[in-house]
Amino acid sequence: MNTERTNDNFDNEEYNRLSKYERAKTKVASIKRFYNHVLVFLLINIILYFLRHKFVFILVSKDAFGNPDFLDWINWNIYGTTIVWGFILAIHALIVFGNISWYMKRWEERQIQKHINSYND
Repeated sequence: MNTERTNDNFDNEEYNRLSKYERAKTKVASIKRFYNHVLVFLLINIILYFLRHKFVFILVSKDAFGNPDFLDWINWNIYGTTIVWGFILAIHALIVFGNISWYMKRWEERQIQKHINSYND
């Protein structure tokens, strides 16, 4: 009988170890995806900034070439891409490195408790 408990304890320890391993593996995978996101962000934005003037010659017809509003539109699109994508990248960083999940669990528990209390009334 004592050996069964030892086996049960071993199984629980093994389960906890594997569970920790799986959680760590998932965390490392999410960090890796974030770093890939940063790399793509940097590469695309560097290319956009260096080729900004090339886009003008590629995209602009003879009618639009003298139109300064069109040139401003191209610049705003390039800067806007960086700003919006940078904001999305910052949110990605908060999700990966921040403790958002901990806050969300607390919020979820508060909401559940709130609804339980409302049903008791």
